[in-house]
Amino acid sequence: MDILFGQSYYLRFDKKLWKAMQPYPPLGTLYAASYMRHRGYEVTLFDAMLSEGVEEWERFVDHFQPRYAVIFEDNFNYLSKMSLLRMREAAFAMIESAHKFGCTVIVAGADMTDHAEKYLEKGADYVIIGEGEESLGDLIYHLEGKDARILREIPGIAYMDHGHFVKNLPRPVIRNLDNMPFPAWDLVDFERYRDVWMENHGYFSVNMVTTRGCPFHCNWCAKPIWGQRYNVRSPENVVQEMKWLKENVNPDHIWFMDDIMGIQDKWIEEFADELDTQGVHIRFKSLNRADLLLRGKTISALARAGAEIVWIGAESGSQKILDAMDKGTQVEQIYEATRKMHEHGIKVAFFLQFGYPGETRADIELTMQMMRDLLPDDIGISVSYPLPGTPFYDRVKSEFGDRVNWVDSEDLAMLYEGPFV
Repeated sequence: MDILFGQSYYLRFDKKLWKAMQPYPPLGTLYAASYMRHRGYEVTLFDAMLSEGVEEWERFVDHFQPRYAVIFEDNFNYLSKMSLLRMREAAFAMIESAHKFGCTVIVAGADMTDHAEKYLEKGADYVIIGEGEESLGDLIYHLEGKDARILREIPGIAYMDHGHFVKNLPRPVIRNLDNMPFPAWDLVDFERYRDVWMENHGYFSVNMVTTRGCPFHCNWCAKPIWGQRYNVRSPENVVQEMKWLKENVNPDHIWFMDDIMGIQDKWIEEFADELDTQGVHIRFKSLNRADLLLRGKTISALARAGAEIVWIGAESGSQKILDAMDKGTQVEQIYEATRKMHEHGIKVAFFLQFGYPGETRADIELTMQMMRDLLPDDIGISVSYPLPGTPFYDRVKSEFGDRVNWVDSEDLAMLYEGPFV
């Protein structure tokens, strides 16, 4: 085997989400595997999502004896971006295990990008910085003598050179996403996922993305992979993949994992049109911004396309707090978008944050009033969580205590001196 791909998000290690039991394959990892397959390599997958633990990864390495062990995190999964300590520890253990069998170990992901030196110290041979597919391909070409450039000329990687940490120039992000091969879906044990979903929820959901990145400037949102850049697949390309999934996997539901689905004006309308043309309709959930939902026929197009529930990053019912976050939306837009989606039969869910610097009891009351007024169909609640590379992190880092990361997604520790500590 040329390359064994894995990732370190083990659902079993996250108590809250293990209880919720809504597992999805590691989409970012599957894109990387597909990309390397198209460059001529034999690849396979260790899927940590439903794994028993790191010992299973070691059995995979022993069985396949890969030349390269690539721990490539799913950068579309917000939990990977959160850099949870339990998953970081798992990644360190996976690095150690792969080295036992003589593999060249390459790691990629948000935490690796932010803390490349930590991973090199733990034994990784190379760290991919930012978006990973092209950098991974060029690095392995170099290691096999197929790329005449010296290592320092390959953008998007970090490594140790005679005891000195080296971080090469960044690599531009991939612009034409339609040229990317579909994820390596054939590596996924879909029947295992289907059984879990049907047993716990009575339907089967799979995951997709239509974009990479986000152009907005919320000052608490980390963007270690794509920065402020974003790129969009064409509606035709997305529907082509949906059609393949329907014919080969037959999911009942799709989660579009985009930071924001339908950023481009008219994209949702064109998407709905293409679904009608191809006769492909699978109900879905997506993430959107309140202000973008209010453009033209976006909401009616979402309903026509099959949107079952739309999650909005509402964050707060206080305009003061939204402005402090550089959110760029208005409370009135949350009200209007929610009411219009309910009128079109679309469920609405809110992400909410509490404890942002400057928040008062009066601001919380405004959020609670918004809940009573709008009655969202679901909510996700968190305290504000500082992530490296954000203005919010820089603002509160002097207040950090002994740790700066949550252990798992249920942790919810206030890592800085919040207003209600």
